[in-house]
Amino acid sequence: MTTRAFDVIVIGTGPAGEGAAMKLAKAGREVAIVEAHNAVGGGCTHWGTIPSKALRHSIQMLADYRHNPIFQHTRDQIQVDFPDLLRAADGVINEQVRTRYRFYQRNRVEVIFGHARFRSPECIEVQRPGGAAQELTAKYFVIATGSRPYHPPDVDFSHPRVLDSDSVLALAHTPRSMTIYGAGVIGCEYASILSNLDVKVNLVNTRDRLLSFLDDEITDALSYHLRQGGVVIRNDETYDRVEAHDDGVVLTCKSGKKFKSDCLLWANGRTGNTHDLGLEAIGLTPNRRGQLDLNRSYQTALPHIYGVGDVAGSPALASASYDQGRFVGAHIADGECDWSLIEEFPTGIYTVPEISSIGRTERELTASQIPYEVAQADFKSIARAQITGHTVGMLKLLFHRETLEILGIHCFGEQAAEIIHIGQAVMSQPGAANSIRYFTETTFNYPTMAEAYRVAALNGLNRLF
Repeated sequence: MTTRAFDVIVIGTGPAGEGAAMKLAKAGREVAIVEAHNAVGGGCTHWGTIPSKALRHSIQMLADYRHNPIFQHTRDQIQVDFPDLLRAADGVINEQVRTRYRFYQRNRVEVIFGHARFRSPECIEVQRPGGAAQELTAKYFVIATGSRPYHPPDVDFSHPRVLDSDSVLALAHTPRSMTIYGAGVIGCEYASILSNLDVKVNLVNTRDRLLSFLDDEITDALSYHLRQGGVVIRNDETYDRVEAHDDGVVLTCKSGKKFKSDCLLWANGRTGNTHDLGLEAIGLTPNRRGQLDLNRSYQTALPHIYGVGDVAGSPALASASYDQGRFVGAHIADGECDWSLIEEFPTGIYTVPEISSIGRTERELTASQIPYEVAQADFKSIARAQITGHTVGMLKLLFHRETLEILGIHCFGEQAAEIIHIGQAVMSQPGAANSIRYFTETTFNYPTMAEAYRVAALNGLNRLF
């Protein structure tokens, strides 16, 4: 077995691993990155963010076509199946892989394909494709192995009708009906995607409302539009058993309710990919969800071993994971990091319509007894939304009645994940620079969706007395 030495070894080429590797390479460190899959990019590129968002974009384009009066005479002639829409993501995935591999080559990061396992705190063994093994040593390690869908032991995921958020992307037909268990981000996204393909969807939620971490008005709007699309939402339900048959799947809940459909999509939680890394042999024990116990600098109990991304736990977002990787790269290169990760970052939820949010909700501000006011712009009154036909949605700003400081931004509608960043930039300014008056004293291009900030700000300031 050959042995090679590096300054740092990163395990996993998803956003977190890439962020760490790039930062370390630019700091002049000799870096190797290990990938168990046969291509770089991690679950984000191959099974999660990229394919599901490309699928969502294709669904939105199909919906726009069907609703456009110009194409009314041809819309019934277009029949698109689920696999056809999935294939549209293949080109995006391939281009993402090529782009990322060029990044590694340009920055002289060695990519090693194979499964990594710790032999000692300073050494890993990589089982290469074909059976050969290689031993790698380093002064530092970064575990960025991502996550996989959580599988409860009493559900048979080997049955072709029982799917998770990975295997649903291999579905070879459009089902007539589907039950989605779990109404988190993934569950809500797939409910809206499938309902736009005229699939009958049962969305079974283990909580009392959808996406309860969002502003109540946003989740109410999401629930309304899902129901308008034919989605049956059942809140406060917990599964008792799953029975998969040749003709369908029956989900029985503890309340006694039963849901029978062609397929079941299990979308209730994820587990960090730490189960076969040999961590117990070096004294590191992940929790039951495969996540590592880390300090504020993302160090494990062994300070030279770091964990970032999904194995670090919440928020488990591709955007935040990349920043965590860069943070750890700087921490390793310099022995410390003179910048800290922002505590408030936007969430992007790619339902139809889209959702994005940053900062506090009305419920949180009320509970904290902070005097706030609401500034709101409905998309139906925005010229750009009228031109594109995407008039469903709104932009909602929460601001302090006395200081005019922006406290929260909530957006529901097409391009919400893009629109949010304008407000995020103002909201992050220190002191008096964070003010809703910025939007009334700035000229926006017309017509644009950004103009919604000016409309909302004027609406909110008119509420003051």
